[in-house]
Amino acid sequence: METSLFFRIPNLLLFFSMFFVIYFFAYFIVFRSWSPKIRPEASSCLISLFHGTPAVFLSTFAIFSDQNRGFSSSNTKTQNLVLDYSIAYFLTDLLHYIIFLPSDILFIGHHLATLFVFITCRHLVVHGAYAILFLLILAEVTSFCQNVWTLATARRYDDELAAKVYAFLSPYFYAFYSVVRGIFGPFFVYQMGRGVRILMICTFDEVLG
Repeated sequence: METSLFFRIPNLLLFFSMFFVIYFFAYFIVFRSWSPKIRPEASSCLISLFHGTPAVFLSTFAIFSDQNRGFSSSNTKTQNLVLDYSIAYFLTDLLHYIIFLPSDILFIGHHLATLFVFITCRHLVVHGAYAILFLLILAEVTSFCQNVWTLATARRYDDELAAKVYAFLSPYFYAFYSVVRGIFGPFFVYQMGRGVRILMICTFDEVLG
């Protein structure tokens, strides 16, 4: 198992502890004066802020620092580090949903499916991080805007600043989110499927001689 550089604590445990502490700090200190109904969601937004944008930059670096990058390339140490970082976040946020929103089956299912893909890529096949991290970039590039918008939405009726942020950000957020998720996301999935088909054809050609 790969360990962190300093205390020889597994990276996954280190990152999970970090996100857990951030959530705890957000719930009991940062948002302590907020309504109990929205404190959990606000705390979830804060750990998402600490995951989303850093994950975009880390994933970009991990992808382009690999000279052999491609859909069939094996994972590098840097790519595995980013996967550990994201696995830790989704585990923390999954606990949030199980404890505070156990009826939200959609998000719980989303997190479980994401964790299955990430853990399989990281620990079982040890290949495919290129595609997974590219999808992570597309998923998280809107994260900062989305979390600020969500926090403003939660307080827009009782806070004037939140109402102004919500009104200003909403059209830009909707447009940005729609372009990324509606155009770039499907395009990359198409390219990924095309790459897999080409790889399968080449493999069969080699097998058949």
